[in-house]
Amino acid sequence: MKLISSSFQDGQTIPGEFAFCVADPVDHVRLSDNRNPHLAWSEIPPGTQSFALICHDPDVPSRGEDVNQEGKTVPASLPRVDFFHWAVVDLPASLREIKAGELAAGVVPRGKPGPEAPHGARQGINDYTGWFANDKDMSGNYFGYDGPCPPWNDEIVHRYVFTIYALDIARLPLDGVFDGQQARTALQAHVLAEARLTGLYSLNPAVSP
Repeated sequence: MKLISSSFQDGQTIPGEFAFCVADPVDHVRLSDNRNPHLAWSEIPPGTQSFALICHDPDVPSRGEDVNQEGKTVPASLPRVDFFHWAVVDLPASLREIKAGELAAGVVPRGKPGPEAPHGARQGINDYTGWFANDKDMSGNYFGYDGPCPPWNDEIVHRYVFTIYALDIARLPLDGVFDGQQARTALQAHVLAEARLTGLYSLNPAVSP
């Protein structure tokens, strides 16, 4: 399989319009357009009955005490963990692309609705659900895509890995609300082929993607 985007090139910087936040010279960050990027896939294997799409950041700090703290940095040496930004399942086998902004646009306090999505697909909750869990103004289930917002004091550039999976099943056995890890686990036994596209992003002016 092959996965491409007209929004950014593999291994290059994701434009700010597809991020949750962009850099701000006064307040470090500000909210952005938060649109899903364009994605298109080809070279589909025979027997494909549906597609699943997952976007995750494998570079999230495993500890948060220094995150976005004045006078501190998140060291490059800190162990990193996954943060899921998007999980879409049951995309029809006839589909070959998702347009920019088609499934997500803007930052929605308490999260966008779901799991139902266009094309008869379903979207899981992303990990902003946990991030905002204790915020009285933002807490809720964040369905669908919410883009990059890495710590503004992180010493490393974050990678955002978009993976499209061709599956041998039309509907994944996931009921109700599910998250990115649950989707990734459920699809493993059904993968015919997969393809990846990686974008880079940083909010630290001292670090260049």
